[in-house]
Amino acid sequence: MLPLYLLDRMCQETSTRLRDCTVKKTTNDKIKDFVNVLMVRWTDSFDPIVLCPVGAYLYNNRYAGDQVFRITPGNEEEVRVLKNVLGHMKVDFWQPNSASLICHNATVDVHVKRNDTQSLRAHLKKEHIDYRVFISNLQKEIEKQTGYRSSRKRRSESQYDYEVYHSLEEIQLWMFEMNRTHPDLVEMFSVGKSYEGRPLYVLQLGKRSRPQKKAVWIDCGVHAREWIGPAFCQWFVKEALHSYQYDSVMRRLLNQLNFYIMPVFNVDGYHFSWTTDRFWRKTRSKNHKFHCRGVDANRNWKVKWCEEGASFHPCDDTYCGPYPESEPEVKSVAKFLRKHKKRIKAYISIHAYAQMLLYPYSYKYATIPNFSCVESAAHNAVTALYSAYGVRYRYGPASTTLYVSSGSSIDWAYRNGIQYAFAFELRDTGYFGFLLPESLINPTCTETTRAVKAIASGLLKKCETDRDRFPYI
Repeated sequence: MLPLYLLDRMCQETSTRLRDCTVKKTTNDKIKDFVNVLMVRWTDSFDPIVLCPVGAYLYNNRYAGDQVFRITPGNEEEVRVLKNVLGHMKVDFWQPNSASLICHNATVDVHVKRNDTQSLRAHLKKEHIDYRVFISNLQKEIEKQTGYRSSRKRRSESQYDYEVYHSLEEIQLWMFEMNRTHPDLVEMFSVGKSYEGRPLYVLQLGKRSRPQKKAVWIDCGVHAREWIGPAFCQWFVKEALHSYQYDSVMRRLLNQLNFYIMPVFNVDGYHFSWTTDRFWRKTRSKNHKFHCRGVDANRNWKVKWCEEGASFHPCDDTYCGPYPESEPEVKSVAKFLRKHKKRIKAYISIHAYAQMLLYPYSYKYATIPNFSCVESAAHNAVTALYSAYGVRYRYGPASTTLYVSSGSSIDWAYRNGIQYAFAFELRDTGYFGFLLPESLINPTCTETTRAVKAIASGLLKKCETDRDRFPYI
């Protein structure tokens, strides 16, 4: 059954077509029929539940003239200067996600407000620091990513469109529809509620053959602005259900494993990234001492909490929170994973962007005990991914492949006995950044599905990796 808050929202948005639509006047006996009628009328509508923010431009034109710079400091002195320059400006770090992680010969992608672009250019030229402007007008790039939502279809009349980005409400309604139309393979449930009271929905995929099947957990949308994540989770569910009859590999996976799919982990932040701030990253919890809101949901886990790679300051994008699992989203998922950790054999978290497949450790430079098995699984995954379109992913421990971070979900999962813990950083490597066009949803999700299938298939075999292949262990 749809929750009342979604029914209310649907009523409001379809009121021009269903003038008598109210939740409060609908009796319990009639709710089911009411929902079915409403779902049909809403699905046939050309308008999404969440259109662009009010006004002639998306997000009220707030990003007009903003630019994204890619800067490459060539030595330690340039690193020092760059940290100082950016520290005096209010910039939005895209890669890496904080100034403390800037190092020489590694690129830095930053979103700069229009009032600061000239000043930053002048500083970089004066110090002879190499840079280029990746995105010259961020507002135009945002509008190109999805087009003008108010003047285009977000779905066809009879079919959900997996090649466009969807709002939270659309995704949740789609989850209900998957649950309704595939009762033999899908079961929908909630693991809790977000800070703002939204349900945290999960889809369980798998044939109901036996109660204690091995399982794989996949979450998407931990960081709100990474829209390709929720798009992938929906794509994977669609592929699994549609190919079950004819794909022997997928059929075997769903017969022998359960997949727990959480399309939007950070529901409040994702909703906010659609309505107000396209580049919002954190949750939306309030801080009593600062006006800044939100916690980095991938720094809030109870493993080496708030050490290197995380911030104690509530206004930073990598803020670890007041204490571990302070965020109800993190706490709810951690509770579910702890309860089922004997069955969950793989944890996969989908992020963007960098084209990487990462595994523990994130918080330290060290080799995990089952390195050879995990390394082999990662190698098989990126090989499968490459086979689709020839896109190359780097893979390795998160600390050495990307950067050191503490309180991450993959380290927590690994410490809690889930021996295969991975974080994908999907396309691209910075040309579009968080604004991956809808035209790239299909290839990105197609190749990533191959990688996830490879990881899952490996769980059905006993790992017998030849240690001679890894003489440096």
